[in-house]
Amino acid sequence: MTAPAVTGTRGGALAIDALTVGYGGAPVLHGVGFDLAPGEVVALLGANGAGKTTLLRTIAGLVAPASGDIRLDGRDLTALRTEDRARRGLALVPEGQSVVAELTVDENLHLGALWRHRGAARERAVADVYEMFEPLARRRTSAGHQLSGGERQMLALGRALVADPVLLALDEPSLGLAPLVVAHLMSTLRDAASSRGLTVLLAEQNVTSALSIADRGIVLDLGRVVADASAAALAADDTLRHAYLGF
Repeated sequence: MTAPAVTGTRGGALAIDALTVGYGGAPVLHGVGFDLAPGEVVALLGANGAGKTTLLRTIAGLVAPASGDIRLDGRDLTALRTEDRARRGLALVPEGQSVVAELTVDENLHLGALWRHRGAARERAVADVYEMFEPLARRRTSAGHQLSGGERQMLALGRALVADPVLLALDEPSLGLAPLVVAHLMSTLRDAASSRGLTVLLAEQNVTSALSIADRGIVLDLGRVVADASAAALAADDTLRHAYLGF
């Protein structure tokens, strides 16, 4: 049965409050808290092991927090299942190019639109993704496993965007990709935020690329927020860059 399309005014405000998360009793996140405004692009930065992936997985409902709250547009998501968060407008693109390898590009995109669109609206949403990513339009009948790494990442992002989320979280989307592909992906994210009012939380180790499109940056170190400032301020802070961002 086709799920009903989600309707309502555009939102995307995310509020994280005192979020503590651990695995097997060992804490990974320690009282993390911050807010994202609707339409804001925020770079989530930090070294390997800082807690970026754990934070995104917790926001998406894949990891249960020990304490704290997650709210989207004022509604508490903390106890909701992953699929219910998706219906509220939250989309996660995890590290590793999450596409269904056996399905074609077109089938992947239509699957992504299943919960948020139906009929002609679904076809328009898929067409919009093909316009954003012309390489996908040329390979719409190719299976996921036949795509290059860059094409798979475009498809993963397209699958998320076709659902018309209000909040998009991405984990290392530039990993292993050529610079031109990275530039295209980053430009698409910035354009989507500007034109759609999409709120973006972007976890990246490619700090320069992330800050080039971000309004703001949040730096994690060993599971704690150590900086939260404009992208320009973070890029200009030599001490912070050398201590936590590696450049």
